[in-house]
Amino acid sequence: MRIVLAAAGAVLAAAVVTPAAAASPVPTPPASPAAAIAPAIGGAQLAGHGVLVDYPSGSVPRLPKVTASAWVIADAGTGQVLAAKDPHGRYRPASTLKVLTAISLIPLLNPNAMVVASKQATTVSPNVVGLLAGHAYKVSELFTALLTISANDAAMALAQATGSLSQGMADVNAEARHLQADDTVAVTPNGLDAPGQHTSAYDLALFARQGLRMPAFLKYDQTTGGLFPITKKKSVGLWNQNTLLATYKGALGGKIGWTSAAGATYVGMARRHGVTLIVTLLHCPALTEIDAGKSLLNWGFAVDGKVRPVGTLVAARQPPAPSPARSAPEGNRLRTARPATRAQSVGSGPSVLVAAGFSGVVLLAAVLGVFYSRRQRPRT
Repeated sequence: MRIVLAAAGAVLAAAVVTPAAAASPVPTPPASPAAAIAPAIGGAQLAGHGVLVDYPSGSVPRLPKVTASAWVIADAGTGQVLAAKDPHGRYRPASTLKVLTAISLIPLLNPNAMVVASKQATTVSPNVVGLLAGHAYKVSELFTALLTISANDAAMALAQATGSLSQGMADVNAEARHLQADDTVAVTPNGLDAPGQHTSAYDLALFARQGLRMPAFLKYDQTTGGLFPITKKKSVGLWNQNTLLATYKGALGGKIGWTSAAGATYVGMARRHGVTLIVTLLHCPALTEIDAGKSLLNWGFAVDGKVRPVGTLVAARQPPAPSPARSAPEGNRLRTARPATRAQSVGSGPSVLVAAGFSGVVLLAAVLGVFYSRRQRPRT
């Protein structure tokens, strides 16, 4: 009986502990830099943490000095990573995460649909654009505000426009997995710091490369000004925070980010003489990220084709077959944002798991009971 009770207790303990673990929406590794897991996506060299560059025997320009904990300079066309520093180190993304939010949700949401802003969306701080709860906003204008003035409230409204905030974040993380951006976990749609949220310089380059393939993303991202209607009588001005667009020849777009914990973060893209380069930086001193990006872009254009790549930007995974419930994009049916809910899959809720645990206890006790009774039965 001691064996029965011990085994039953173990199963019951597992049944009680499992729901609490399952309730956590994402893993929660430390937000500080973490060692890349070998083999590194994109090539073995990219598992390194220092500056990675492979100069040929001939004379080529040396890398500029850049103050950042991690960065990548890559050719978007060939996928070659020309040089990098701690490319798979995990850092807080700040608002560069909005690039992932945009490339994930643009294909799902009808740009002409109207989204009613929720109280949760309008109370995010800082909200930036100033959405008002109960007012309807056009999806395309929300994307423009997201990528120009980095509107945190617009990010929340767009994520909730999928049906709920949890569904929106599931879509964002699914896109990261699709792109093989396995260093990334998104907890907020706007990049505001949250436990367990992180990305890498390599993953940001994958997001930028995907954005370059999306005309709608580039249209929103390259907008330099305009007005965002808050109400019928009130509008606020838009301007693009990515000054690369106005100050760098061939600039295509990008995204800046900053929080006190993340430091300055950056994604930049530019094209010259038929070559398109991507630069990403994480954990920079404030207000230095764009100049650092320009320095790396200048070096990249000077040496592209002259240095041996240290890795490659990988292609996306093959997408799974769409489920019948979501065979058509949600945005084609979207009219208003529904209140955010925390949906649980059938069979994964705490009550189901506890019930399963008790069932396991009963079954295990029955089996061991029979075994025990047979061992005690006198021989005939």
